Amino acid sequence: MDSNDLLDLGGQVAVVTGAGQNAGRAIAMELARHNAGGIAINDFVAERAEAVAAEISALGVPAMAVPFDVGDLDAIKAADAAIKDKLGAATILVNNAGMAGPGGSLRPTQNFWEEDPANWDRYLRTNLYGVYNCCFGFIPNMVEARRGRIVTIVSDSGRVGEPKMAVYASAKAGAQGFVKSIAKELGRYNVTCNAVSLSSLMPDMPAEQLAEIMRSDQAKAQLSRYTIRRYGKSSDVAALVTFLCSQSAEWITGQTYPLNGGYAPSM
Repeated sequence: MDSNDLLDLGGQVAVVTGAGQNAGRAIAMELARHNAGGIAINDFVAERAEAVAAEISALGVPAMAVPFDVGDLDAIKAADAAIKDKLGAATILVNNAGMAGPGGSLRPTQNFWEEDPANWDRYLRTNLYGVYNCCFGFIPNMVEARRGRIVTIVSDSGRVGEPKMAVYASAKAGAQGFVKSIAKELGRYNVTCNAVSLSSLMPDMPAEQLAEIMRSDQAKAQLSRYTIRRYGKSSDVAALVTFLCSQSAEWITGQTYPLNGGYAPSM
């Protein structure tokens, strides 16, 4: 660990939800490289969580898999106890789990009034109630330690609106408002709370496959709306989240950072 590391995490233990692949995995790996005291890897799929935990352990950083559904508060409480037993109390929380929930696919096809209301819960359970649950479960550690970081991944659909994504967008907008409110509650305990708002990310894939997608007319049309004409990368997200979790960001709280290639600039 570089003693001059601007992204030093001060040995804190971190929990990253939805960290079994793509941006969540990249976030966990980047935190491990900057003096995290341990990383708890959450994913709904246990095998994915275990694989990433093994990668982090290979870096010499203590890690463990904590598979649970963020919509299940009792499972989160059990995970908190297990993390304390193996790694110590977690004082960094990255709420990355999202999309359409466990096993779901975010493929908007219908106007709001044409949807089946039975489908609304899968968006709210993961993207809004999941954030509530994880914060409820892990904030007491931070209050007791009088330090901590919370970073929640939200979406530009919640900042500026997107057609055929109304329920998902409202869940993300709700999470953003929640972050701003708890930031004001937690500041006196030296806990910061921020959000990172994403536009389209490309899942991690081989370069040849990505190049083929980028040549498609659909990709070209979509990216014409971006100032920087590419999709987001997992590494983009990991870099900003790690900064917000670091000691360098100790005077930043209650903010939403758009990470979107200029798709929807902050007002």
